[in-house]
Amino acid sequence: MLTTWLVTNLIAAFLLPPLNLLILGGFGLLLLKRRRAWGKGLIGFSLVALWLLATPFVAGHLLDALKPPPRILDGTEADAIVILGGGTNYDAVEYGGDTVGHFTLERVRYGAWLARKLGKPLLVTGGSPDGGRPEGQLMRETLEREFGVKVRWVEDRSNNTRENAMYSAKLLKMAGVRRIYLVSNAWHLPRALPEFEREGLQVVAAGTGYSLSRGPRLMDFVPSAKGLYDSYLAMHEGIGLVWYSIRS
Repeated sequence: MLTTWLVTNLIAAFLLPPLNLLILGGFGLLLLKRRRAWGKGLIGFSLVALWLLATPFVAGHLLDALKPPPRILDGTEADAIVILGGGTNYDAVEYGGDTVGHFTLERVRYGAWLARKLGKPLLVTGGSPDGGRPEGQLMRETLEREFGVKVRWVEDRSNNTRENAMYSAKLLKMAGVRRIYLVSNAWHLPRALPEFEREGLQVVAAGTGYSLSRGPRLMDFVPSAKGLYDSYLAMHEGIGLVWYSIRS
């Protein structure tokens, strides 16, 4: 496990829900005896924020705010398809070992569909920052064995989105490819697109995970674990955008 990857994720955990709000509420409890008003305010704020972030209504709007507008792709915009890894399921008993995680599977599925539709070669990218087999290898196996789509390039050294772009660009440029469709969850593309463009590639967003807008329902205002997780994803991407802008 890479030290930098571990440190980065630990810091992120303290900045993201639910841990950031639990810490804030804890401080409120400590202040109740000496500064009762401040303590009650912090506890109240943390509870209200936790409630709101756990509602599908708020979480959905946070994620939708990140997504670039969807577009119809016809094959004239780029010359290759790049699929970004999105996590691994380790030691999956039913598969006899590591396999692609649910976000990676969503991206692989759309990438396979797009490859068939547009007839473009595929590159998959993802390393193993948390140990286990590299995502790139798992993605290739999934695409070829389960979706019947051939993968031309495999990038399996990267540990983050920035390295995805760096190492993938080298493979693509060696093959004379400079225009790509970038496949990822739509909420991840605002962070991923600039990284590939920094490497001198012309990038067309190919996001997955869009849905038609509809009016809010009663259950959209009821907190749920899924709502809190979606808020976590949105805030994680927001922090990532800020961090990458600082490092660039």
